[in-house]
Amino acid sequence: MAAASTEPAASASVLPPVVPPVPPLPEAGVGARGQVKTETWTLGADGRAVAIVPSWTPPDERLPLLLALHGRGEAQKGPALGVMGWPKDYALLRAIERVCAPPLTTADFETFVEPKRLAAHNEALARREFAGIVIVCPYSWDVDLRKPPQIREYTEYVMGAVLPRARKELPVLGTPGATGIDGVSLGGALALRIGLVNAESFGAVGTLQPAIGVDQVPEYTELARAARARNASLKLRLLTSHDDYFKRAILGASSAWRAAAIDHEVEDLPGPHDYPFNRGPGAIEMLLWHDRVLARA
Repeated sequence: MAAASTEPAASASVLPPVVPPVPPLPEAGVGARGQVKTETWTLGADGRAVAIVPSWTPPDERLPLLLALHGRGEAQKGPALGVMGWPKDYALLRAIERVCAPPLTTADFETFVEPKRLAAHNEALARREFAGIVIVCPYSWDVDLRKPPQIREYTEYVMGAVLPRARKELPVLGTPGATGIDGVSLGGALALRIGLVNAESFGAVGTLQPAIGVDQVPEYTELARAARARNASLKLRLLTSHDDYFKRAILGASSAWRAAAIDHEVEDLPGPHDYPFNRGPGAIEMLLWHDRVLARA
């Protein structure tokens, strides 16, 4: 499916660097902290997903599950290349290695981190190490975020094909409280929609620079209110950055949620709406938040 989106097109001047291929699944056994096992799924003609499983945990241990959705730039590449958005273009595998071997540095955040926040992350990791989560990165279609039928079709794909396969084939707990969804830009808006509409299926719904408009704030507020009514323990987070195209709408949504007594976390971090943010704060913040808030029993 190819359609217009509210998300700005990727600029040729900020294309991600060439990075090594995603490593294949190694032989069974426990690996070093930070090492992962990966596999790429084909789901129908155009469906793809990359599964990322920590290899340092015991083979019989069940972990929380995170669905991570990429942005529009990868959606426009098609399934085979686009599905590598998080594992390769956004350097998620590098981020996993780094959160497993603190202390984190300014370079890990592509320089987009304030000293106080960097210190807080390192203090938190010193108290409790990154335990590990299974991450499934589905290919996100280039849907028009203002056309409900396209959003519903993609939602049905994620909830009807991707999530059931992950719970069946991967070492995950499989409970709603141990399942999160997140995404960046186009993927952030889709994660917000999918997570709020299917609140009973998730324990945490996060977003990174979601591609939402100011005029959509009332609609997202009603979705969040209804989601929290159906799942009182649902964790919610809105994350933007200082130079994010969608900052005004995201902070407006947070203000509206506070006024409606919808408990949530909100972050406004340094950085642009661009690949360096995804490779730095985006990947690390997503990992640390879901590792902290998702249930482990």
